[in-house]
Amino acid sequence: MGILLGLLTAIGWGGADFTARFSAHRVGALRTMFYMQFIGFLLLTASMHWLGGWGHLADGSGWQPWAWGFLAGLINACGTLSLYRSFEIGKMAVVAPLSASYPALTLILSWHGGDHLSAARVGGILLILSGVVVVAGGEHLPSENSTQPAKTNTRGIGWAIVAAVAFGILFWLLGIRVVSRVGAIQSVWMIRLTSSILTASIIFSAAQPMRLPRGTVRWMALGMGLFDTLAFVLSNRGMQLEQVAVISVLGSLYGAVTVGLAAIFLREHISRWQWAGIATIFAGIFLISR
Repeated sequence: MGILLGLLTAIGWGGADFTARFSAHRVGALRTMFYMQFIGFLLLTASMHWLGGWGHLADGSGWQPWAWGFLAGLINACGTLSLYRSFEIGKMAVVAPLSASYPALTLILSWHGGDHLSAARVGGILLILSGVVVVAGGEHLPSENSTQPAKTNTRGIGWAIVAAVAFGILFWLLGIRVVSRVGAIQSVWMIRLTSSILTASIIFSAAQPMRLPRGTVRWMALGMGLFDTLAFVLSNRGMQLEQVAVISVLGSLYGAVTVGLAAIFLREHISRWQWAGIATIFAGIFLISR
């Protein structure tokens, strides 16, 4: 059952992130993130009674569950904003696999915490890191003046790597501390609440408009909030049934879903070296799931 939840997580995140690309192009990464987080927060708040209640947030456990939930929300906010910014300015087929490389960091942190890493997982980590280096090298585009040397397109790559680092820390933290102390669904509610507050604060401080989305962006926001939040709930539930590393790896396959959708609908041009790097990343993800 945990494996199935991990695969459904990847589909949910992949679809939500592909939609986020269009929303980010229209209203910006910051407002896209706020709409997604806030709609997810509203949906969860309305459904908590049927999803097991408020758990450790309201059972007399004190301030610690709230503190752990706030920390997870802070890290998630950093990762999601970086991810959406990479979608806004970069190529999805490049930045999505880079952001999906986070299980390598999750496994390294778990190893430092005392978990044993098999030879296959060590090899998988090395493949992922190698693939990240190749993809991050960018594609060489001829300049407008043919006498000038080729330039490297790295738009969005830095943001995608920041997102991978943030998500690697987040899922390690969720697995060892947050889910057990806050609850699977309750921790997602805390992440949505914290991220909504932080994003709204940034928008207000930057004097950006906070108007509600209109037209197709409204439906995009609803879809992102629904699918991303549902995927997070499935991921946390899967961590209660299966090893954290396994669920983390399966969820990271959202990068493959996003690459597939980008190839079908956006027909983005990717260099052969970058395709090789993308394939290397997913080969590494396969190995660390063994």
